[in-house]
Amino acid sequence: MRHTEPDRVPVMCQLSIGHYNLNAGYRPHQIWYDTEAFADACVKLARRYAFDGILVVLPGRPPDYLDNVASIRAEADGEWLTWRNGDRTFLPWDDMPHHYPADVSRPARADFESFDPERDLARVDEYLGYTWNVLFHIQEVPGKPDPGLLRQGAIPDYLFRAFDLVKQRAGQDLSIHGSIYSPLSHYFELFGYEAALTAFLTDPGKVHAILERLADNTIAWGLALAARGADALDQSSAFVAAPFLSRAQYREFVVPYERRVNQALRAAGAIVYTHTCGRIGDRIDLLAESGTCGIDTLDPPPLGNCDLAAAKRDFGARLFFKGNMNSVALLQYRTREEVLAEAARPLRIGKPGAGYILSTACSVAPRVEPWKLELLAPLADEIGRYG
Repeated sequence: MRHTEPDRVPVMCQLSIGHYNLNAGYRPHQIWYDTEAFADACVKLARRYAFDGILVVLPGRPPDYLDNVASIRAEADGEWLTWRNGDRTFLPWDDMPHHYPADVSRPARADFESFDPERDLARVDEYLGYTWNVLFHIQEVPGKPDPGLLRQGAIPDYLFRAFDLVKQRAGQDLSIHGSIYSPLSHYFELFGYEAALTAFLTDPGKVHAILERLADNTIAWGLALAARGADALDQSSAFVAAPFLSRAQYREFVVPYERRVNQALRAAGAIVYTHTCGRIGDRIDLLAESGTCGIDTLDPPPLGNCDLAAAKRDFGARLFFKGNMNSVALLQYRTREEVLAEAARPLRIGKPGAGYILSTACSVAPRVEPWKLELLAPLADEIGRYG
């Protein structure tokens, strides 16, 4: 990540929540709500796969969070949790949870037309569809901290608990990364994607005012994680690739705010990289303009249009790269030779001059068999060594 030559190409994949559910020895509600269980799962699977780092994708939960649950019922396709306030949550065995509030009259999203960016960001806890809240993603009503306090820097200590436990249990030989969400990711979740995209055309000035405020919150959470000892910060910037956003929209609504975030975090000494999926081959130059240190996931065709060799040639002096392994094909492979061939391709391209981390493009899918991931580090030891 610092463009220095390591002993070999590092290996580090982001694991989906469903993959943790199926392979870490815990039930879905434990992965999602029990901070101790989630931290143990992170370290357990990183050790099993001989990864060189861990991305901590969930925050810590409030103490005794599961005391808010009235009942847990396991079914063939997942678990149903009923909360004491009447809410229900369905947690599939192999996917993210789905929350169903008891009070269906509560708004799922904010209304863009009536939203005041100077006043209403203190009220985002009211919107049940805003799954990332102001600084972190937590869906359910019980235990949400007050957004106003978060923006003032009074971040509850329990939110760091998952990160702290992973860092403590992993020791000194693993790189521990914190997870933050880009201002535009927050914006999309706050208003819903259709309304958010429409506002690009109907009221861009207000969109910019909201993104400015959301950038403040992304910076606050990122700086807090950096101060907590994050070795790097993954800024998740989803739904910004073509054709969802045009290059012009990316330049206008993504670059200025991610630049603000990246500049603030880098000024504090942090390494920050951008996680974005899909067809970004026409905007890698704009990603570089945002001041990011690196790019993850670099989806290859047909998932995306990223040419790792071209990216390294044109931007390798400014950026590091992570990914480019076809994560969907990894599901389909049935032989050891197929997996090794898929991994060897980006490894050989990314290795020269350093600045590459071997990884799947985007998260490892829930039902990718563990034996496939167990092949990656030995392959890097075999053909990814320097010197």
